[in-house]
Amino acid sequence: MKPEILSVAPMYAPTMERMGRELTVHKLFEATDRTALLAEVGPRIRGIQGTGFSPVPAALIEALPALEIISVFGVGYDGVDAAAAKRRGVILTNTPDVLNDCVADLALGLVIATARRLCTGDRFVRAGKWLHGSLPLSTRVSGKRLGILGLGRIGRTIAKRASGFDMKIAYHSRKRVDAAPFHYYATPVELAANSDFVVVITPGGAETRHLVNEAVMRALGPKGILVNVSRGSVVDEEALVKCLREGTLGGAGLDVFEDEPRVPEALFDMDNVVLEPHVGSATHETRMAMGNLTVDNLVAHFSGKPVLTPVR
Repeated sequence: MKPEILSVAPMYAPTMERMGRELTVHKLFEATDRTALLAEVGPRIRGIQGTGFSPVPAALIEALPALEIISVFGVGYDGVDAAAAKRRGVILTNTPDVLNDCVADLALGLVIATARRLCTGDRFVRAGKWLHGSLPLSTRVSGKRLGILGLGRIGRTIAKRASGFDMKIAYHSRKRVDAAPFHYYATPVELAANSDFVVVITPGGAETRHLVNEAVMRALGPKGILVNVSRGSVVDEEALVKCLREGTLGGAGLDVFEDEPRVPEALFDMDNVVLEPHVGSATHETRMAMGNLTVDNLVAHFSGKPVLTPVR
């Protein structure tokens, strides 16, 4: 008999199909009566497959007496009650590294798109406005100061991309990264005050909620650009809208939001803002790698081998 797992949210389709071939998968997200499904299969469930945001609360963890592993499709595991999993001795895994390149690519893309007004220029041409005049000048990217808020795996990959643009790189993290050759600032405000662009790539959660507040945005200033490719909760959206309206922040490139998929409507008409629907890892290549790693962790565990990417 193949090990039985509970899928609480869909992931990349080809890897869902692979998971179905290698394991017995019960799809909670498709169940019309979730209580009945859990009552039927709950005692046999040995694993959970979820995504970065899909809820895996303590109540669900406690309702599955045979649960051994939770495998998350994503780097973040915001929806998982990690403390409850730890109390039960349940292994928690995620999918780091395989999405570094795509998220870093998008971060630099948002820097360029916002500074060089690519989306505004596209709308300008499509509307026939070029026939009547030129688009106002934009802001240079090469050689500017880039502040990275969170110098983890993806942050270091962003720094590598930015070095190709001859940018002067600095960072703030919870701790100084000894091996990093970049200037370290002790607070986000100090980082912003000494940057032309700030890219946010710190983990989400209660500890970083509204880490980028009004003081940080004002420090970045009326010519500064904020890019967020981490979690929407890290940026105070009310303060963001206020600073953009007042002109105390120059612009923003946003891939994530506090209440996705709901986005503050005040941002829609701002030409100095580029909005994306949380697509940092959304390429076929990366989603395939993420899905395969999610399944690999489950298969390794059920084969009696160490999981590949445990959350430490």
